[in-house]
Amino acid sequence: MIEISTVRLGEEEEKLVLEVLRSGRLAQGPVVERFEAAFSAITGTADSIAVSSGTTALVAALEVLGLGAGDEVITSPFTFVATLNAILQVGATARFVDISDDDFTIDAEGLNSVITPKTKVLMPVHLYGQPADMTRICAIADKHGLAIVEDAAQAHGAAIGGRSVGSFGLGCFSFYATKNVTTGEGGMITTNDAMLADQLRLLRGQGMRSRYQYEIVGHNYRMTEIQAAIGLPQLARLPEITRRRQENAASLSEGLAGISGLRLPKTVQGRTHVFHQYTVRVTSEARIDRDKLASLLAQEGIGTGVYYPRLVFDYDCFRAHPLVAQEAMPRAEVAAREVLSLPVHHGLAAADISRIVDAVRRHLDG
Repeated sequence: MIEISTVRLGEEEEKLVLEVLRSGRLAQGPVVERFEAAFSAITGTADSIAVSSGTTALVAALEVLGLGAGDEVITSPFTFVATLNAILQVGATARFVDISDDDFTIDAEGLNSVITPKTKVLMPVHLYGQPADMTRICAIADKHGLAIVEDAAQAHGAAIGGRSVGSFGLGCFSFYATKNVTTGEGGMITTNDAMLADQLRLLRGQGMRSRYQYEIVGHNYRMTEIQAAIGLPQLARLPEITRRRQENAASLSEGLAGISGLRLPKTVQGRTHVFHQYTVRVTSEARIDRDKLASLLAQEGIGTGVYYPRLVFDYDCFRAHPLVAQEAMPRAEVAAREVLSLPVHHGLAAADISRIVDAVRRHLDG
């Protein structure tokens, strides 16, 4: 089976985890600090604050900005539910702007029409490993005095014009098991604002400046030493991981070019795509639809994924939710019917790529 994703850890991770186990220090400590410093070196940000999950990172970022009832956050309708759940958890209202056809990320041109006096945060999602148009998003945020929270859960190492995602506002990353860098569960918040970094560290540790010195209402959002030990060696390998994924994506695009009804992913000029997912679109012009193709590939031992089959708010628990704005999102709705992610992970061999290309071409191109 060629899996859609795979977890590959090595001797370095095993060695460091064993060191942590033998140290007797399992809760947040020096290895977490090393992990944070290494992540800041990648993103070019002054501070990185490790937390327990990518969702926690989003919630903490919104909390530290003071979001609450009556405030609005504008985000993408085409994303994982954590994006929406984080907004609702702080009591804010979620509003949406349709995606761009080019890159699956929020269409910056549509933001101005949705911004109201209640808008406090723009939350772009760097989907599948490609950054959103942060140049225009930042210009709009500056014009209206809005904060930016980047949902960079899938975009470790991605950049715009050489500037890393996570450096344009409060960056929120996930280290879930399938991510390009994993700790099993875990997250990171990046920032260049020293005051926000200080408040985030208080927030994740029960609001304590030092033991039993409480300064704010806080939470237990801490990362463990074991999680950091799993992730730290991978950060040193991230450039190689990214290179392999980009090469695999290029090979897939070369092999799948010219198939009728199949739209291949493209990297927008000036942006670095790290290919957390390689996502094609099986359009209405294709010989078979997306779901049929996925079924046929599964029968041949090729895993695929549909990220995402519906808009994030298109579920019963959100349709009548008073804090979820329901609006038509035609481009995102079409994408949800067409997207199919093919294996692109750095564990693929050349023979795997050839097998994927051959199978897709055979089913769609005859």
